[in-house]
Amino acid sequence: MNKEENIKVGITIGDPNGIGGEVILKAFEDSRMLEMFTPVVFASTKLLSYYVKTFNLKVKIHGITSLNDVVPGKLNVFRLIKEPFKVNWGEVSPEAGEIAVRSLEAATAALKNKDIDVLVTAPINKESIHSDKFKFPGHTDYLNQELEGESLMFMVSNELRVGLLTDHVPVKDVPASINAKVIKTKIGTIKESLKKDFGISRPKIAVLGINPHVGDNGVIGTEDQDTLIPALEQLREDGNIIFGPYAADSFFGNKKYKEFDAILASYHDQGLIPFKTIAFGSGVNFTAGLSHVRTSPDHGTGFDIAGKGEANPDSFIAAINYAIEIYRKRKEYDILNKNPLKKLSRKRR
Repeated sequence: MNKEENIKVGITIGDPNGIGGEVILKAFEDSRMLEMFTPVVFASTKLLSYYVKTFNLKVKIHGITSLNDVVPGKLNVFRLIKEPFKVNWGEVSPEAGEIAVRSLEAATAALKNKDIDVLVTAPINKESIHSDKFKFPGHTDYLNQELEGESLMFMVSNELRVGLLTDHVPVKDVPASINAKVIKTKIGTIKESLKKDFGISRPKIAVLGINPHVGDNGVIGTEDQDTLIPALEQLREDGNIIFGPYAADSFFGNKKYKEFDAILASYHDQGLIPFKTIAFGSGVNFTAGLSHVRTSPDHGTGFDIAGKGEANPDSFIAAINYAIEIYRKRKEYDILNKNPLKKLSRKRR
């Protein structure tokens, strides 16, 4: 592995009472993973060793106390948590939440300091992490504060990409959270991400309505007619390839989503229910719009199966692969856009 290929992937432990540690270690049972990149898990060797023993996994971990000591070809574990912690599978606890937060904060600092190149986060429990010191509802909001740019929750898979106008917002607050500025900002973020992170030069984006049947001309709510439709018309006038708004109830069932590079949903469940129905297990949660790459598996902490050895690592592996691919796409995009001769050459092919 040469230096250029040696991408350092920072990995947070997530909630230690959930399936995060299990899927992380299962991902590295295949030693070929270590030939593709260099992982750094922000946790403790004692905690990871406990998972190895519990699930009888054939994984070797390499403990380090400094990020300068990262070794390619090893599953590096940065010894962040030194005090003892007793795992209580599937339980919500402030102690578990504190470990999840410390792992996230340390990994984010390493990302900003360029000690790692990309960040992959294991699932957290929102109740466990919430405290007087950490008041964010999840990863996305915290990273939006810590990193440059405007974050967008972007669920991606090989056949579907879904972004959200609003993410962790109560349903009753969704209409008031959507305005022309939010719509234009989110669509701009999706468009830029599709170009920079996925190599799509002229993205086609579909937008789902806010209300059932896009409000039926005001019969079922006026937000679509008053806010969403005028904003989309303005975006089209500005040269964006935007379609909709579409009624969400039939959009996915009739395979309409296959015609577009991405779909923008108005709220969390409108986008994530169909996404997880279609792509669960292979999908990835990507935080688009930020200065650094962060991905996560498309599932939660799995408290119902925690400790049983049943967790599937496929989505976590997909999250790592997407993080590396997006990192490389961004590098390529930057090179092509900084060098006009290469850009011209690409257009002539």
